[in-house]
Amino acid sequence: MPRRRCRFCQKLFEPSKFRPDQSVCTDPVCRSQRRNEYHRKKIASDPEYAEVVRDSRRKWREAHPGYQKTYLQTHEAALERNRALQKGRDAKRRAQLLVKNNLALDLKRCPAEVWLIGAAETDLVKNNLARCRMLIFQTVPAAVAPQPVS
Repeated sequence: MPRRRCRFCQKLFEPSKFRPDQSVCTDPVCRSQRRNEYHRKKIASDPEYAEVVRDSRRKWREAHPGYQKTYLQTHEAALERNRALQKGRDAKRRAQLLVKNNLALDLKRCPAEVWLIGAAETDLVKNNLARCRMLIFQTVPAAVAPQPVS
């Protein structure tokens, strides 16, 4: 049987004689990715399956109250990761609110330019949102020296 290339790790593998249509190698990481992909697609396409998954998660949470709180108390790295991800979600939410804000009436044109640099032009096609922080300074008019009275 001809060798195939794994969809995930791109390594060549020999498909099983019992599964001639096999497209993923037997590496545990690739097998896990294949199962996760199937699960996500099934949830998206089958409402009954999605409901069963939701019920299962709800029942587990009811059977294990306080699990998340105790987990975060004992796993400092997970707590820090959660905080960092939450900061990103908050920033995204604030940006979405700015997009919908049509009350900004006194906008001034800024002569600044943005240059997008990438390895290939195709990398930049959909890159239309750049995250940045700006400080805006308003110039103070120079004090005019009083003219001597003649």
